[in-house]
Amino acid sequence: MTEPSFADIQEVLNQTDLSGLPELHVSVLRNIMVEPIKPYLRYDLMQIGLNGHIRFGAFDNIYQEAVGGNPDLLNKETTVVLVLMHFASAAPELARLFSSLSHEQVEAEVERISQMIDAVLKGTRLQTDAMILWPAFELEPHPALGIWDSQAVEGQTGTLRKINDTLRDKLRVTGNAYFIDTSLCVARIGARSFYDSRYWHIARAPYTREAVRELSREITRFIRPLKGKNKKCLVLDCDNTLWGGIIGEDLLSGIKLGKTPPGSTYYELQQEVLNLYHRGIILALCSRNNEADVWEVFEKHPDMVLKEEHIATAQINWQDKASNLRQIAADLNIGLDSMVFIDDSEFEVDLVRRELPEVEVILMPKDQPATYRHILSSCGLFDTLTISDEDKKRGAMYKAEARRKELQTSAADMSAYYRSLEMIVEIKFADDFSIPRIAQQTQKTNQFNLTTRRYSEADIKSLVTGKSSDVIRLRLQDRFGDSGIVGTCILRYDGTQAIFDSFLLSCRVLGRGVEDAFLIHALKLARKRGSKVAVGEYYKTKKNAQVETFFADHGFTEIESAEGKADRVFHLDLKQPLAAEADYFKEIRSDIDKD
Repeated sequence: MTEPSFADIQEVLNQTDLSGLPELHVSVLRNIMVEPIKPYLRYDLMQIGLNGHIRFGAFDNIYQEAVGGNPDLLNKETTVVLVLMHFASAAPELARLFSSLSHEQVEAEVERISQMIDAVLKGTRLQTDAMILWPAFELEPHPALGIWDSQAVEGQTGTLRKINDTLRDKLRVTGNAYFIDTSLCVARIGARSFYDSRYWHIARAPYTREAVRELSREITRFIRPLKGKNKKCLVLDCDNTLWGGIIGEDLLSGIKLGKTPPGSTYYELQQEVLNLYHRGIILALCSRNNEADVWEVFEKHPDMVLKEEHIATAQINWQDKASNLRQIAADLNIGLDSMVFIDDSEFEVDLVRRELPEVEVILMPKDQPATYRHILSSCGLFDTLTISDEDKKRGAMYKAEARRKELQTSAADMSAYYRSLEMIVEIKFADDFSIPRIAQQTQKTNQFNLTTRRYSEADIKSLVTGKSSDVIRLRLQDRFGDSGIVGTCILRYDGTQAIFDSFLLSCRVLGRGVEDAFLIHALKLARKRGSKVAVGEYYKTKKNAQVETFFADHGFTEIESAEGKADRVFHLDLKQPLAAEADYFKEIRSDIDKD
C-alpha cells in the first residue's frame, strides 16, 4: 500500500467526521517548532479509532508550563503529554561546543539537565495523571570528537547516552511515563532524511516531514496499548507464508524452508512469529489444506521453528477463510477485532476484509518473501506497555484450554466437569508483583468488563495505596496448569457505598463459576470495610453486551442512572446474606477470609 502524502492525510482528515470516535487529548510541551506532526498524529490516531485533539504549548516554554503550571494544557482531560525537548536547544554547549568544554563543565551540564528533567516530570505530574511520552535526546550523527568519540567513554556520544539513561530511569519511577527511543526512528529512515538544517536555522524546526511522520508512528505505538487497541492473536496461513511452496504438491522435501536461501526468508518469518509467541501473542493456523499434510511439516521438517505446541488452535480444511476465522475466534473466546490474519493470497485477503472488517489483515507480497519478517516485526499491532510472566505463558495456557474442552465433552454433566478440573481459586490484594498484570488487564480486557476503564501501572499503584479504594486480583489453577492472574476487581469507597469501579475477567476462564466466586469475595471485602451498599456500574460497549445483566443476575436491584454517568446502575444491600461459592471448587484461598 502506498504511503499517503501530507496533502492526502490533510484531505482525509478534512473529509472525515471523527465526532463519533472516543476523544484523546494530546498536549505537546516543546522547545522546537514541530507543528507538522499534528495531522500525522491525528491521522494515525484515527486509524486506531480515536479522535485526536493535539494542543501545543508555547515555543521553548517546557519548564515554565510544567513547573509554573498551565491548566489549559495540563489538566484532568489530558490523556497524553508529549515532551519534545531537542538537545541542541536544551544544552547548546554540549551539542555544539562539546570538545571545548572541560570535564567539570560537561558534568555540570549533565547535572543541570538531570535536574531539569526531574522538575519537568514532577511539575507535569502535579497537574495531570496523563501518560507522559518523552523521546530520547538524539545522538549526533557526526560527534564532536570525530572517530575518536566512539572510543572515548566520556565523549559526546557517551555523554548523550548517559543523559538518556538518566531520562529513562526517571520516567520509569514516575509511573505511566515512557521513554521513546528516537534512535530507532532515525535508523529506519536515515539521518540524512531525518534532519533539515535549513529549517532549523530559519525556524528552529529540526525535523523533515519524513521524520515527524516516523515520530508520529512511534508515539501511536504507545497510545495503542494504553487505549486497548492492540491485538492479541496472530492467525497464519501456511503455504507460501510459513514456508515456500504448496505442501500438497511439493511434499515435505520440496517446500522451501531452511537457514539458506530461498528457504531462509520463511525461516526468519517463523523466528519472528516465535518471538511474538514468547511475548504472549496467541498463535493460530488458518489454511486451505489437508490437515495431515500441515501437521507433518510441523512434526517432521528439520527446519520448522514453530512447533504444534505453539499453536493454540487451527482450522485446516477447504472451507472459506472468513468462516474459519470466525471459528478460531469462537474456539479462543476472543473478539474478531483481537485478531491479525496474514496470507499471501490477494483473493483470501480481500475476502476476509470484505466479510470480517474487524480483523486486521496483512497481505504478504508473493514476489517479495524477503520482506515478510520486516512486515510482521514493523506492524506495531502487538505492542504492549509491559510484558508480564502471564504473557510469556499465554500460548501454553490456551493450549491447556483446548484440553479442558476435550474433557468437557466426556463429562456426564457440567458440575461433574467442573469438579474434575480440580480448580484452585486464589483471591489476593494487589501487590508490586501483580500490578503490571492488573494494569494490562484493564487495558486489554473487553468482553467480560463491566466498565472498560483503562488504567496504567501508576494508576493501579495509586488505587492500591489510596485510603478509599481496594484492588484485588484472582488467580486460577487446575489440573491442566496455572492460568495466572485472570481477574481484577477495583472497589472505591464513598461514605457507606462500595462502588465497583472495575470488575473484569479473562475470556478464557468464563463459564466455570469463577466470576461468581470473585463477586462474592468482593462483596465480603466491601462489608469488611464498613460499606452498607454495593454499587455496580455498567458502561455499554460494542463488546461487553454479555455482562449487561451481570449485577442483576446476582441479586442487585437496578436504579436510575444519573445523566452522563453509567448506562446502568445497580444496588445491593450488604446487610442481606451473601450467596455461597459453588462446591465444585477444590479450594478457594482468599485474603478476604483472613482476620
